[in-house]
Amino acid sequence: MSSVTADEAHDHDHHQEGAVNAPEWTDGKRYAWLLGLIVPLTPFIAWGLVEATGLGVFWWFGPMIVFGLMPALDLIIGTDAENPPDRVLAWLEQDRYYRWCTYAYLPLQYASLVLAAWLWADGDLGIVGNIGLAVTVGCVSGIAINTAHELGHKRDKAEKWLSKVALAQTGYGHFFIEHNRGHHVRVSTPEDPASSRLGESFYAFWPRTVSGSLRSAWELESERLQRVGTSRWTLKNDLLNAWLMSVVLFGALLAIFGIGIAPYLAIQAVFGFSLLEVVNYLEHYGLKRQKREGEDRYERTQPSHSWNSNNVASNVFLYHLQRHSDHHAHPLRRYQALRHFDEAPELPTGYAGMIVLAVFPPLWRRVMDHRVIEHYGGDVTLANIQPRKRAKVLRKYGGTPTPGATGGGTAAAV
Repeated sequence: MSSVTADEAHDHDHHQEGAVNAPEWTDGKRYAWLLGLIVPLTPFIAWGLVEATGLGVFWWFGPMIVFGLMPALDLIIGTDAENPPDRVLAWLEQDRYYRWCTYAYLPLQYASLVLAAWLWADGDLGIVGNIGLAVTVGCVSGIAINTAHELGHKRDKAEKWLSKVALAQTGYGHFFIEHNRGHHVRVSTPEDPASSRLGESFYAFWPRTVSGSLRSAWELESERLQRVGTSRWTLKNDLLNAWLMSVVLFGALLAIFGIGIAPYLAIQAVFGFSLLEVVNYLEHYGLKRQKREGEDRYERTQPSHSWNSNNVASNVFLYHLQRHSDHHAHPLRRYQALRHFDEAPELPTGYAGMIVLAVFPPLWRRVMDHRVIEHYGGDVTLANIQPRKRAKVLRKYGGTPTPGATGGGTAAAV
């Protein structure tokens, strides 16, 4: 299925408005979406468990949930490929209950940050406990970026503002610009800093995407302001006003709780945005849009350009982020209405389990590289290959480099 523009998708969905009443279809995961609110509660749960048991290991409760329990639940519960019928999409997107499931994340997110700052300032946790709590808070702020992702794609100005609020805790306000106006345009191309390449480890991808996304966001926003005749050095600059939120937030916390909490604020921020970037790493690994035949433009984004997963547990905690192909086809579509496509390549497990694999490059390559090759019918030249590894990859998988090519063939216009 070819993608359509955001405006076309929005108009299509609104043409369906009123097509069905709620009783004609039931969302089996309707109340399961509330489980996503467990994540911002993890610092509170960690505190309670330490108080109840005296075991400091529970300050690491966040990574226990994200990298332990969630992958296990994915394996135990399994997958669900059911799609909402097309006739209910308009009604489903208009149901405000689903919006409040995401809105509720933010006050819990910031309540947990204030709790953590108070506990760090108290000084009773010790270095290991402080770091464990910082990583737990980083799990909250990292998944908050996914909440910001859901809100930032919407037309509603309040939701866009809430997206920046969710991003302030990691200092990653530029994601608001780069993801919407950069990544969605360049996804699964060598030019996209947020699309990982075949043969590229997460540790090579991380500095490339962090620096590249920041640089791209600044350029995109500067160009926007230049078109309207405004200097980039203004609070109308969405990067500057988003970063200002972070400055105010961190400044207030340091003023209230003391400079001693600064290292732990930094740890949670870096861990949080790294959690986002490892998800970026696995979403498009090795996948490449081909150039249109006889043109220097890429084909439209299609389901085959995103790795997907229907594992229920990760999908519930991440607001259907794993139905990534439909998100790229319909960026304005709300999470509860995202659909599964049979033609989209499937990950062997949910995002949580794949994150664990990504931090161990040999395991990642063993699990994923052959899947990329199989996705392209054995023609490795169609993949998005890490330039430094290109010769090695071609030798290993039998590809023949095309003189002057950057990897990949051509595709008919769609």
